Amino acid sequence: MQTWSAPQRPNDYAEQTLVKAILDGTFAVGATLPGERTLAAALGITRPTLREALQRLARDGWVTVQHGKATAVNDYWLDGGLNVLGTLVQHSEQLPPDFIANLLAVRLQLAPAYTEAAVTHNPTAISSYLAGHIQLPDTPAAYAAFDWQLHRHLTLASENPIYTLILNGFANFYEQMAQLYFATAVARTTSYAFYTDLQQLAVAGDAPAAAALCRQVMQESITLWGNR
Repeated sequence: MQTWSAPQRPNDYAEQTLVKAILDGTFAVGATLPGERTLAAALGITRPTLREALQRLARDGWVTVQHGKATAVNDYWLDGGLNVLGTLVQHSEQLPPDFIANLLAVRLQLAPAYTEAAVTHNPTAISSYLAGHIQLPDTPAAYAAFDWQLHRHLTLASENPIYTLILNGFANFYEQMAQLYFATAVARTTSYAFYTDLQQLAVAGDAPAAAALCRQVMQESITLWGNR
């Protein structure tokens, strides 16, 4: 088994190293981890530090820890929670090819709902934010940042904090992938029109129409991503 050097922050180091080993197949789904003494020595950490890292991994669904038994590696797609999603997006090299398409499909289901709720509860806040799109530079980075903040504003204005927690799981990944999406002029043009129309609907307080518009544009984004 490979030996790793100990870090300055052993808890975080152990957790991140074990996650990477699970993702790259060093510790395959369904397998068991080496014994505590062996694994702690390989990581260059103490056994109490290893136990703490394993408890954190168990909390998020990466592994199952049972007293007196070897620690089992879970199928994180089946047993993981929101924290697993947040970790996965930090390891883009390990993501399956359809991951982004699946994320866009989830957004298609969620975004119309939180958009309708946002325009219902806080139309002025949404209209105010969208007013800034007029000065938006025509660059992928500018559009990616604006789009991220729009969806964050929408979830916050929806008054349902669960939407914001779900969105936050993509915080370190959203803009990176959005820049790829907005690399084409047609994607930027489509989104600019969406921001304009959504602002008008927010001013009018027409929540159902805002939801319908969002659903249409989210569906178009899946097509645009597939054609990029």
